[in-house]
Amino acid sequence: MPVSSELEQLLRGASLRVTRPRVAALGAVYDHPHADTFSIIGLVRDELGEVSQQAVYDVLRALTDGGLLRRIQPPGSVARYESRVGDNHHHVVCRSCGAIADVDCAVGDAPCLTPADDHGFAIDEAEVVYRGLCPECSTEGVSRVR
Repeated sequence: MPVSSELEQLLRGASLRVTRPRVAALGAVYDHPHADTFSIIGLVRDELGEVSQQAVYDVLRALTDGGLLRRIQPPGSVARYESRVGDNHHHVVCRSCGAIADVDCAVGDAPCLTPADDHGFAIDEAEVVYRGLCPECSTEGVSRVR
């Protein structure tokens, strides 16, 4: 995770005002990739004390709009946030425990950005979600599937 001064530089680089909640939320996402909003609220409160839910929602929106965070929402999951931005990577999701990991594009320069028919759209992103059992759940013989 970047130190506080590096997080502040990231905020300034995105033309965002440096505030304690923004630094705390950005740091929380760097420390906990794919964290959901309520987890991030808890982490920010652990660091700063009482911070309203709305304030954290507003911070996450500003960080996402500023290009510092990416908001993802795999099917059947709540919204989650990650600091890996600027590339077209995908995700693998455990059907049992919900663990999420990043997956790079399969070959070369984002081949999934070239659809058979773009219907006239100017496509800039593609989302692929792989589903299965994570190593821990598959060794435990988990039968419960989401």
